[in-house]
Amino acid sequence: MSISEVFPNPTVKQVIFQIRFPNLFYIGNKIGDYQMKIMEKFPESKLVQRQKFIIAETDSGDDFEKIYDKSGGSEQQIIWKFNSNNGVELNVQSGSIDLSSSHHKTYNNESANNEDRFREIIKYSIDNFLQVVSIPIISRIGLRYIDECFVPGVDNEGYGSFYNSTFALDRFPIEKTIQSDFRTTQRIGDYKVMFREYFQNVNDEPKLILDFDGFAENIKTEDYLAKLDDLHDLIIAEYEKSLKQPALDYMREKKVQ
Repeated sequence: MSISEVFPNPTVKQVIFQIRFPNLFYIGNKIGDYQMKIMEKFPESKLVQRQKFIIAETDSGDDFEKIYDKSGGSEQQIIWKFNSNNGVELNVQSGSIDLSSSHHKTYNNESANNEDRFREIIKYSIDNFLQVVSIPIISRIGLRYIDECFVPGVDNEGYGSFYNSTFALDRFPIEKTIQSDFRTTQRIGDYKVMFREYFQNVNDEPKLILDFDGFAENIKTEDYLAKLDDLHDLIIAEYEKSLKQPALDYMREKKVQ
């Protein structure tokens, strides 16, 4: 099975991309140039300043004032936020850029419009940034998919008919479960991929979250798209392993308005 289609009833609820790089203190002087380059797709913008408190090691007898003095108080965190009209949030800091989208349901499907491909908005955002800011090396690149999945029945038979679960269902049956949480991080070549299966059933409202987070470290800036494509392929492979045919059939059904 190879999932490449855009489903009418997809599971993905949020997709997140991030690159990290060494702190560049001159970024603030370049934000205006960057804003002009991306304004067509990110017309809304604002500056957010937060106080980032520093936790320091102290003697057990120190009171709060001494702890505060030793840590140097708090550090100001500046975030330049840009928003698109279709629900994409772009955040720039002195050492990172991230995009978060609830709109995109495909990474790079050729049948979808450019605006609907998450890869296209990433490329647009990062390529324009690299035109105004020189990044010597990307210390970390990450891609994350958070999927909220339909639960066909709160019992082993129904749950197991849709998903290749990581839970020990014979020992801990779904019908008795209030919450189950499985998480693992695997090394695959030069990459790491985190997978999480999270189920909860509170007040007879079952929820299943499949969470995939892939990342690579210390890569050349010019290689970021190739690494991003690799991360996507690894995540899709894990996603495919999680689903059975009835789950795919359900996603192909049109949403009931």
